[in-house]
Order: sequence, then structure tokens, then C-alpha cells
Amino acid sequence: MAAVEKAELSTTSPPRYTSTSTSYHPPRQRKVHDSAVTFEEYHYYAQKTRAEQLLLEAPQWQWRALFASKKKHGDGDGNNVDNHGGDHDGPRGGQVVTDEEWIDASRAFRTASWGAVFYLITTDILGPFAVPFAIGTLGYGPGIGIFTAFGIISVYSGYILWKVFMGVDSHEFPARNYGDLAFRAWGTTARHVVNVLQAIGLLLLLGQVTILFGQNISEISMYRLCYIVCPLIFVVVGFFLTQVRTLRSFGWLAHFGFWFNLLAIFISMGATAHNPPNFAIATLGSVGSAIDPSSIMRDAAGNYPPITKYAGLPTTNLVGAINGLLSGVLAFAGLQLFIEFMAEMRRPHDFLKGMFVAQAVIYTVYVVYGSFMYYYQGQYTFNPAYLGVSNYAWQTAGNVLTLLSGLIAAALYGNIGIKVFYNNVLVDIFRAPLITSKGGKIFYAAIVPVWWSIAFVIAAAIPAYVYFVSIISAAALLNLSYTIPPWIALGYDIKRQTAGTFDPALGRTSRGMVGFRRYVQGFWSGGAWQVAINVWHVLYFLASLSLSGLGLYASIEGFIEAFEIPQVNSFTCRSPLNLGT
Repeated sequence: MAAVEKAELSTTSPPRYTSTSTSYHPPRQRKVHDSAVTFEEYHYYAQKTRAEQLLLEAPQWQWRALFASKKKHGDGDGNNVDNHGGDHDGPRGGQVVTDEEWIDASRAFRTASWGAVFYLITTDILGPFAVPFAIGTLGYGPGIGIFTAFGIISVYSGYILWKVFMGVDSHEFPARNYGDLAFRAWGTTARHVVNVLQAIGLLLLLGQVTILFGQNISEISMYRLCYIVCPLIFVVVGFFLTQVRTLRSFGWLAHFGFWFNLLAIFISMGATAHNPPNFAIATLGSVGSAIDPSSIMRDAAGNYPPITKYAGLPTTNLVGAINGLLSGVLAFAGLQLFIEFMAEMRRPHDFLKGMFVAQAVIYTVYVVYGSFMYYYQGQYTFNPAYLGVSNYAWQTAGNVLTLLSGLIAAALYGNIGIKVFYNNVLVDIFRAPLITSKGGKIFYAAIVPVWWSIAFVIAAAIPAYVYFVSIISAAALLNLSYTIPPWIALGYDIKRQTAGTFDPALGRTSRGMVGFRRYVQGFWSGGAWQVAINVWHVLYFLASLSLSGLGLYASIEGFIEAFEIPQVNSFTCRSPLNLGT
């Protein structure tokens, strides 16, 4: 039972509230998301864990060692989310688990190196094939400027998430996902909001890659396959890949996915430089279709307009420009998975090294590839760019490589998305059986085909890929990558500035402020620099929300325009790439 004692102090001292526990349970006996655990307790154990991890030798990161599939002790089920989803409300059926055994189990779970994180981030984020379209809709100057800004802000968001993770994650209380950070910064409701949004975002991302690679398969078949069958093929293969249960098992797949993407980039660049644009598919999904449809229409003699490029904004069409900008949001989206990557690192201090190198590579690839493809294809630049290669042999080579890397990315989204949805929505909110139990494993297995079936329905119902990307970017990805990080960081900094002390021997937290007053005081504490950071985080949060609203408007308008094309229909055999014939 917890009691709250008001200490009687002199009139010159502020009131001090001391929280004590007369029946304190050590961390191993706590619920996973126990609201009785104070910020001070999280922070105390986090500092203790960080000091220990600084003394550890960094693991090898050669590709042969990346996330080896051999299971470690304490990771019996091999599930990156499951391990903190167990029932540890208290002592388990008379079985005594010592503090050292509890901590050893957490240590055994953390095996990844910064090199593994580099490959996982590049697989998660690297998607340069929408960049030429984005630069085309914005022009060279604004386009490169937007990608530079998104790159800088993306790195900053990753940094502040890492900072919060380092301050609240520990062996005693591991932080395993995005929602855990929201919970420790703002509480239970915030955690549910973030988890639901993340699950929706990952499901929509799975739908996005299903649309994309359904079109990929359609083009490989030269439109001979009924289009609705194409995403179905992708879904069936992806379903089996989702049976890979751990991020360690995804490490070597992520390695190959990275190189598949790079090879596809070089092939599409070389083929584009020596072949004309793929005029036939430009009707829906090209730069011209988004900003000025007349620029891609054939004349009476059947000739297409010459290639046109712009240094500045090519149009006053706000909808087209914003949809291009939202492709930039998608290009750097993926920060919501960073916590899963940090949680499996032997030395989370090294995460920044892996993230900085990955983001530098990603930004360089984006700007070079986007500018190159737009230079050669102008208003015919397609999203994704490799579909716009007109030579069938090189087009197919790029399609096959991106299809393989796309399957890896889809399996990653499916694997983590289903786990986030199951553990943090079904278990926490709807009291589904734990995934480690027999009933939970059966329930989880039943959800996998349903999850992929939803992705298939999305792909078959929405052929307008460009505008679907805008919808998910505005509604989910922008908020997950840019709105939520400063919000979490603000809550963390407020609590850190007003933190009291924690006595691990008694399990007692002493703090001078509680309630709303604590948040007000915390916002204005820490000196001028910290207050400036707090104000910046509020402005960052509001600006991101505003862009989300503007993006939703533009994407809905784009959808309306797309479905005005008579050949664009849901659940159809006609490929959305084959509308110009």
C-alpha cells in the first residue's frame, strides 16, 4: 500500500511531498507498465545501466555476425516485444527469480552492434525511388532544400529519442518500443495513443509497399497478369517471411536489402541516361500528372511534349507541390522503429554512430539520385522512379531487385507491426492472452493472415499510389517521425528538471512538486538554454501538426483528381501503369 506524507517545513521552504511504499516490490515483480513506478525510479536504474554498458566491449558488426539467429539464454521465445509482455505482476507461481537472474535475462537480449543498426536503419528508411518525383514537383532548389531540411530534422528527432531512451531504459525496466517512451514521459494514455498510431502507421506502410510491388509485378508481367493478382502474389510471399520472429533474424536480410537497393539505383540511373522516359505510364504517378497534366499529353500526331525541368517551383498548383513534399516525409520516415533497434543494442551509446552514418548515406543517395533522374526525365519522372525506365530488360532487372528488397522491408513492417498491435493494443486494451502463452501464440498466428489481407485490400482498392503515400505520410508517418519526438522529449525534460530522489533500498521517491504545478515549473526550469529547448520543442510540435493537416487536405484533393480518370478503378484487372494505351 502506498501512502503520501506531507512533511511540515518552515514557511521559507516550498511544500515537499514524499511518496513512500510500505510494501515495495523490486523491479522483477512489477507489472510491465506500472503507473506506480516513478520517473525517478526509471531514471535511477537507467543511469546505473548506462554506467555498466560503458564498460562493455562493442560487439563485432561484420555481416556474418549481424543478429545471429542463435538464441541466447533468457530469450526463450525469441521475440523482441514478447520478453516484456510477460506476466510479471509479482512472484510467479512460487518460482523465485533473483535480481541477478532478472538483469542477466535483460543483458542477454541486448546483442546488436552499431553496424547492425546501420543496416536496419538503411533498410527501414532508405527509399530513394520517390525522391526524383518529389524534386520534380518542387523544382531543383526547393526540392533539395526540403530534403536537406527533412534530413536535418530527422537526425534531430532520432537524437532526442535516443536521449530519452538513455534516460529511462534499464535492465530492470527495459524500454522496448515507442510507446514505452511516451508512457514514461507522459503516462498511460499517451502510450496507448502512440501505440495505436504506430500500429496503424505500420499497417498502412505494409499496404503502401503492397501497392508499390503489386505494380512492380504487373510491369514485370508486361500487364498480362490481372492486376488484382499482382499484389496478392506479394502478400502471399510476405506472409511467409513474417514468420521470422526476431530482429536478430532480420539482420542478415537487412544487409542484402541494402545492397539490392543500391544496385537497383545504379541500374535505373544507367538505363535512364541512355533511354527515353517511359512515356506510356506517365498518366498517373508522374510529375506531370501531379502538377500539369497537359505537359504529358500527346499531340494530334501522337508525339509527347519535350522534357522540361525547373530550378524553382514549377507550378502554382499547391496540391501537387504538397504531395511532392509529402514524398519527402515518406523518404525519411521510420523513426518509430528506432526504439526497437536501441533496445537490442549491447551498447546503446553507439546508436548515434550508426544513425549518423546511415542518415548521411541516405541523404547523399537521395539528393544525387533524385537530381540525376529528374535531369533525364523531367516531367515524366515517375514515382517510384525505377518503374519509369523504358528499356524492358533494365526495367525488369530493377523491378526484381527492388521486389526482393521490398519483401524484406514488408516483412520488417509486418513483423514489428503485428507485435506492436498485439502486445500494446490487444493485450493492454482488450486483455487478449499474452503472446508467450499457448493461447496467445494461436491468436497471434491467426492475426498474421488477417493483417496481410488488410494490406491486400488496401492495394487492390487504391491504385493511385502517389496519393496513398501522401495520405499515410500526412496522417501517420509525419506525426510518428516529427510530431511525437519533440512531445516525448518535452515531457522527459520537464520531469527531469523537477525530479526528486529515489532510495532503492526502501523503494521510496521524494519529490518537491506534484500535479500540474510540476509541469509548469518544469517547463521554465533548467536555465535559459533548457527553456529555449522547451519552447523550440513546442514550436516543432505545432509546426508538424500543421503540416499534417495541410498534407491531408492535399492528398484528399489528389485522390479526387485521380479517380476522375475513367480508367482508374478499384479491384480491377487493368494495371494503373497501363492507362495511357
